[in-house]
Order: sequence, then C-alpha cells, then structure tokens
Amino acid sequence: MTVPPPDGSRDRRIEDPSNLWLIHPTSRLLLPWTLARGISANAVSVAGLVLGAAAALAYARFDAWPLAVLGLVLSVGWLVADGLDGMVARATGTASPLGRMLDGLCDHGVFALIYVVLAIEVGTVGGWVLAFAAGAAHAVQSSLYEGERSRFHRRIKGTALVASTTPASDSGLVRLYDWFAGSPDRLARAFEHRLAASPEPQVLGARYGAAAVPPMRLLSLETANVRVGMIFIACLIGDPRIFWWFEIVPLTLIAVAGLAWHRRVERSLLNSTSPAPAEAPARYLVKE
Repeated sequence: MTVPPPDGSRDRRIEDPSNLWLIHPTSRLLLPWTLARGISANAVSVAGLVLGAAAALAYARFDAWPLAVLGLVLSVGWLVADGLDGMVARATGTASPLGRMLDGLCDHGVFALIYVVLAIEVGTVGGWVLAFAAGAAHAVQSSLYEGERSRFHRRIKGTALVASTTPASDSGLVRLYDWFAGSPDRLARAFEHRLAASPEPQVLGARYGAAAVPPMRLLSLETANVRVGMIFIACLIGDPRIFWWFEIVPLTLIAVAGLAWHRRVERSLLNSTSPAPAEAPARYLVKE
C-alpha cells in the first residue's frame, strides 16, 4: 500500500515542539511497517494503552531512577502510538466513531493508571486527594484545549461553526455538562457570526489565524506531552505530588489565561476595520 502524503490537518505554528520533531516523525516512520502488516488503527490504540500501562508500572518504583527513565521511554512510546493510530485510520479509510472513542479511552486510561499507581505509592490520604483533584483538573483542561485547537483549525480554513441541532437531554446532569462544555462556544459566538457573514471568510480566517497563534501556543502547554515530561521530572525528584500541584495550579492558570487571551483576540478582530492580509502560506502545515 502506498503511504499517503501528510494530510496537513495540523498547523505547525501552534504544535508542541516534541510533536513536531519527535512524536509525529517517529509515528510516520512506523506507518509503512504498520500498513504492510495489516495492523488496524484500533490495534495500535490498544498497543498504546499497553505501553502506557507498562509506564504506570515502571513509575510504581519512581524512587529508582532507572525505572523512572523507563517510565518516560514507555510513555513516549504511548504518545507515538497515539499519533500512529490516527495515521493508520486515515491511510486505510477506517476512521470511525468507535475508533475515536477507543483512542480517547486509551488516552484517559493511561493517565488514570499513572495517577492511581502514584497515589498508591505515596500512600497518604492527602496524596489521594491531590491525585483526584489533579485528575479532575486534567479532564477540564484537556477538554477546553481540544475545543480551542479544533476551533482554530476550523477557522483558519474560513469555516464558521454550524449551530448544533442535537436535542437537549432529559437528564439534568447531562444538560449541566453540555452547558459547561459549550461555554467557550457561546463566548466565541460573535466571531463565528462575523466569519459566517464575511464575504471573504478565508481571508478573515487567515487574519484570525495570525492573531490567534500566541494564545494557542500558550494553550499548547496543556498537551499530554507536557504532562508526560512533568510526571518524569516529579518522579525523578522523588515526589509525585509536584506533578499534581503543577496540574492543579500552573496548568489551570495557563488554561484560564489562554482562553481569555483567545477571546480578546476575537474581540480585537471584531472591532478592527483594517484590511485583511492575504491567506496564510501553506508552509505552516505540519507534515504528519
């Protein structure tokens, strides 16, 4: 099977450097080998989960630095698999809702395993409280970041958000979740209307993209790659609680600051009357 060219689905201006120079290139190197053996995207996702589980077990002895290093290496292997499964799905035309769900479950499952293992090793009530608080913060931060990244990639193509036609749930808890998850969309609605009504949406999208790169670079600190690195550093120091506090305080502040900065960029563009520049050059697209 011929490996397709990079799909250009990611804008390199906002991509994490470790993805640009290590994770995605490694995944792409493994793509021909994976396709030649008929390995499915779902199988790659499960393999990533196995690598992540092995990393969690290695971190169970974080007091021994060789095992902490092994945990980091296995975690990087999981990140490579996490990038590879999407490449396989696109190359074989097998992308599906089930695959996306499995990919997400594997991602969250790896972090959940690491958090639980570290909490067991810390062995205190305070450690468990910190682990649960960090996990909750992680879930919210990741959801917000993925929403902002998806919004950025859609807008730079000149595509405005189509209003959802999904009926409201009868469950109060689900409605509360939907309200919270949709808050960024409501706050960003004014710019979506402007983009939809623009006679040159691609030009406005390119103008938006140039202005939104700085806040999106800040928000890129919310990636799994950063968390993997911080888990390793905290374990190497000998105190996993350092990572949990990093998750709860700095990463929460970064998420809030990045969201506020992104909304300010939108307001600035709404109030601006200066002419829009030409469309952003294609050289910014990531080769993956």
